[in-house]
Amino acid sequence: MVDFVLNAEVRDDQGKGASRRLRREAGKVPAIIYGGAKNRKPQSITLAANELDKALMNEAFFSHVLTLKVGDKEEQVVLKDLQRHPAKPVIYHADFLRVTKSTVLTKTVPLHFINEDTSVGVKQQGGKISHNAADIQIKCTIATLPEFIEVDMAAVEAGQTVHLSDIKLPKGVSSVQLALGADHDAAIASIAKKATASDEEGEAAAE
Repeated sequence: MVDFVLNAEVRDDQGKGASRRLRREAGKVPAIIYGGAKNRKPQSITLAANELDKALMNEAFFSHVLTLKVGDKEEQVVLKDLQRHPAKPVIYHADFLRVTKSTVLTKTVPLHFINEDTSVGVKQQGGKISHNAADIQIKCTIATLPEFIEVDMAAVEAGQTVHLSDIKLPKGVSSVQLALGADHDAAIASIAKKATASDEEGEAAAE
């Protein structure tokens, strides 16, 4: 587990003009912290752009409880939204949600495919793996929030497809898509069969 701690400053200036100046002149990224207890108000802050950029290079940052140090206080948060420039590597704005261990939230977490090289369909049957998804949406409490979900390809044979329902989720974690019904049991990965001589002859004839 990686501990992410970012230093933040309270932001008083509001508006697009002020945000633009922060990004251009001070190397800062405007952000907001919201949620938590009903009487907690949203708080506008700024983060050092280089510090945020470095943290964003780690995929765990997107599915991890973060610590924001704002003055002499610390906030436990998760990243809820990130606004980027459409063409440049520039962060326009970040949204953070206050959380506690009992907070229930919907979060997108990355998939880590393991045992691909030693998979039955690859090593023994000469198949080729294709990924249909890089991440999935889950629902859980902060206490059970995983940094990633493993998809074990060891026993998958050539010609088979791995679906959402085939993934073993950690205790207390559920799939948002599967909760919508069996029709949402999307394909996650598959192993294509190795082309045979007859297959290649058929393709040549078709051409």
